[in-house]
Amino acid sequence: MKIGLFYGSTTCYTEIAAEKMRDILGADLLALHNIKDEPLKNAEQYDFIIFGISTWDYGELQEDWESHWDEIDSLNLNDKTVAIFGMGDQVGYTEWFQDAVGMLHHKIADKKINRIGYWPNTSDYEFEASKALTEDQSHFVGLALDEDSQYDLSEKRLTTWVEQILVEYQNLL
Repeated sequence: MKIGLFYGSTTCYTEIAAEKMRDILGADLLALHNIKDEPLKNAEQYDFIIFGISTWDYGELQEDWESHWDEIDSLNLNDKTVAIFGMGDQVGYTEWFQDAVGMLHHKIADKKINRIGYWPNTSDYEFEASKALTEDQSHFVGLALDEDSQYDLSEKRLTTWVEQILVEYQNLL
């Protein structure tokens, strides 16, 4: 099994989180792909894919994701397993916390994929609104990281989430 992690990163926080996941899993298991340098089409070669995205300003997409956004429509992700993680600022942008994660989750909604990695710890955050919440608002649709307000919790969240998605993936096999 090889996992492909595709991310965009303007300030390097998403890239650092991706690199930490690679350190946890090992480079032989997790391959990093910066979408600034390569097409999202390369995700098709993996059965297990992680997407990393950050929310900018008032609920906007990170610039690399924005420039590749239309490519998502033509991706063949059928029968793939997909997990999403995101970066956001729950204090500075409390009305748009993790919106890009929700937007990406919605963008791939019509694809026939296995979704894993929903993050159940929404009570550990303080925000007004988010497009990244499940319909019942009990989970984020992916791991929510906040390097601005909760930097000290990121390492533990990453480790816990990586363990979670590995178990969820194994349960699908």
